[in-house]
Amino acid sequence: MATPPAPDPFGELQPKRGLPPGMLRRFPDRVLVMTTDCCFARCPHCTRAHILGRAPVVDTPARLAACVDYVRRHREVRDVLLSGGDVLTLSDREVMRLVDAFAALDSVEIVRVCTRAPVDRPGRVTARLARLLGRSKKVWANIHVNTAAEAWTAAPAAARLVDAGIPVSSQTVLLKGVNDTPRKMLALLRALSAARIRPYYVFQCDPVSGIRERFAVPLAKARAIEGYCAARIGGLSLPRFVADVPGAPRKLPV
Repeated sequence: MATPPAPDPFGELQPKRGLPPGMLRRFPDRVLVMTTDCCFARCPHCTRAHILGRAPVVDTPARLAACVDYVRRHREVRDVLLSGGDVLTLSDREVMRLVDAFAALDSVEIVRVCTRAPVDRPGRVTARLARLLGRSKKVWANIHVNTAAEAWTAAPAAARLVDAGIPVSSQTVLLKGVNDTPRKMLALLRALSAARIRPYYVFQCDPVSGIRERFAVPLAKARAIEGYCAARIGGLSLPRFVADVPGAPRKLPV
């Protein structure tokens, strides 16, 4: 499972034959669209810490049209992730232009809005934006929450999304010195569930230079944390503890 750290371990800066600029595809049924290289916060453990500002983004109508055409021609793609950067750093109009372009395709079942806004800029998730995102009935929100305190901060914005019919899930990164004790992780999972945010994944740090060395938690400790939580909460509140390994066909259980 170990992979040597690299600035760009998933090859996101390398052009992929057949893919339009700003689109990434590692798995058969989904694609990721780099909507912007702007973020509300530059997390020190970010997978794209070394490539934001260098990777192409879908920031013109022509690039968006090329991405939509690709998904239209590849009907096996059912899930489109709008990421970056953070898609919600864009205006409501720009966000909805992206969402509606993919949601209009009958082969697309899910459009994921990937954002830290509920934690870093809760007011960005207005009731109006939530209503707009809920129109297509295809939008899911993936947010990134690492501590119980962040979960409580995110709760009001998450409530606006859930009340508009948008499922909200959290992807957590297991971070040394932040959430790497059983009690801290259990408190996070309980806070997420209380806020109607589904605990989705807990990731090992990605193999990015300067990040894994600083934040990585040993596998044995990750497994012990998972076991502690599994013995104390129901499956609805228990995420999958995984590692994202370059070249692997799936997220690998720890």
